[in-house]
Amino acid sequence: MKRILLLSDTHSFIDPLWAQYMESCDEIWHAGDIGNEEVLDYLESLNKPVRAVWGNIDDHKVRRRLPEILSFEVEGLKILMLHIGGYPDHYAASARLQIAQHSPGLFICGHSHILRVMNDKKYGMLVMNPGAAGINGFHLVRTLLRFSIDSGKVKDAEVIEVGPRGKLSSGTPPPTRDMKD
Repeated sequence: MKRILLLSDTHSFIDPLWAQYMESCDEIWHAGDIGNEEVLDYLESLNKPVRAVWGNIDDHKVRRRLPEILSFEVEGLKILMLHIGGYPDHYAASARLQIAQHSPGLFICGHSHILRVMNDKKYGMLVMNPGAAGINGFHLVRTLLRFSIDSGKVKDAEVIEVGPRGKLSSGTPPPTRDMKD
């Protein structure tokens, strides 16, 4: 079993509060729009494996360090991650091509700043967008997703609301919300 913390759209923002949510995780995943190398360096400094893709705002330095698309397997689950993806019946054309090519069981994207966890019956996969962890954008609440992967299935998923957009955390961890299947 692997425990994952998933974030996206940090836009050069680092919240020290993230570290306490990452402590219980085996890996950290970032679905793009990192913003700058400092965010990537911070995540890597937490001594957890980091899997990340670059997003549309990321400069040449971040793009040199990261791929645009990641396809990998964890605990028997095929995962596809890219920044601009969409959601069931509304995928970006490039995302549809990647989904058809890789046939993932879990599709991860960012970009919209909208938290979504949805089943896609057409492609037989779970779709996750963690919303936005940064303070820039139109989202109202900064969010992360934490979940486990065990024997090819996503389990124990929870939404972590870190705080309002545009404001730093108080230092007090907010409650998490379990997601029911």
